This record gives sequence, C-alpha cells and structure tokens, in this order.
Amino acid sequence: QVQLVESGGGLVQPGGSLRLSCAASGSIRSINTMRYYRQAPGKQRELVAGITSGGSKNYADSVKGRFTISRDNAKNTVYLQMNSLRPEDTAVYYCNADISTWGTLTINSYGGQGTQVTVSS
Repeated sequence: QVQLVESGGGLVQPGGSLRLSCAASGSIRSINTMRYYRQAPGKQRELVAGITSGGSKNYADSVKGRFTISRDNAKNTVYLQMNSLRPEDTAVYYCNADISTWGTLTINSYGGQGTQVTVSS
C-alpha cells in the first residue's frame, strides 16, 4: 500500500509565496516521475510541474520562472516552491507519482488528497 500525503497549502496575498510538500510512504521500491497538478473551479485539471528521478524538470508555461519543483529521494518527498503568486494560481493542487512497489514488476500512478491554494487580497 502506498500513500501520498500533501501539506503546505493556504491563503496568501498576490505576490506572496507558498511551499507545497508531498511525502510518499509505504512499500516503495522506487519512484520515477513526481508531478503536481492543479484544478481550479470550473476548469480542467492541468499539469503544473514534473520532475524525474534523475532531476529533469518541466513546467507549465503559466508558472515558468515563478514555481520550482524539487525532490528529496531519501525522503520520498517532492516540493513545489511557488513565488510571485497570482489570483489565477488559486486551485486545488494534487501531487502524483509513478511508483514501483516491492513484490511487483509494475509501475503504478498514485495521487495525493489535494491541498487548497488561495491567492487573494
């Protein structure tokens, strides 16, 4: 069994910063790509950022230069540092990871419960 537990959301003023964390736990053999998605009310879920096990990163155009994704492989944790936040960044943020567990030869996708980020004055 694998769990992804997210933390770090909240209310912040425009121009402010927040740091999201997502920790994976359970019978984990290896973690490949880790990602953050977000979903705003009335909108489709979109990929915000991703990071491979080797550290390669990709970002949505809307967050490039403002958000930074990183990971601590020893802690099975991914982070999303969000700076210069805008009202349009308001959404529920979900982490996701491709994980191989002990006893299987397959890689499955696991998701977190989501954390609310609200950017408002």
